[in-house]
Amino acid sequence: MRRPLVVMSPKSLLRHPLAVSSLEELANGTFLPAIGEIDELDPKGVKRVVMCSGKVYYDLLEQRRKNNQHDVAIVRIEQLYPFPHKAMQEVLQQFAHVKDFVWCQEEPLNQGAWYCSQHHFREVIPFGASLRYAGRPASASPAVGYMSVHQKQQQDLVNDALNVE
Repeated sequence: MRRPLVVMSPKSLLRHPLAVSSLEELANGTFLPAIGEIDELDPKGVKRVVMCSGKVYYDLLEQRRKNNQHDVAIVRIEQLYPFPHKAMQEVLQQFAHVKDFVWCQEEPLNQGAWYCSQHHFREVIPFGASLRYAGRPASASPAVGYMSVHQKQQQDLVNDALNVE
């Protein structure tokens, strides 16, 4: 069964240097529903895996590189429905020892993927591992209305996802 492709992207990713594909990838590549860590991290040194989808990935990656952190892996879920169980299990296989998993999203708690997908996240993380949410609090509105508050919330959610105790 074929499903229509729906692509939603903020303007900030239109020219982002990391949000690109080569002509070779476009012509001969395949869609990856889950994308593992792109930086060279020692999987054995990873203490936390942050899972996310969308633009927040680039904020997390930029901040982690700025912090020079090597104990947090970032995994992108590029397809939320149908959930890519097999692809996620393959990506997370190298982190079977990790007990700390985080779902990070820009959307408020009652919006975005957390509520409708957390049961899928729990199915693919290792048995006994914890999963928690890092993101904005629940809100009736998708935006706070003030750029300064938005930017503070964005930095807070990125820091919450990356900071390992």
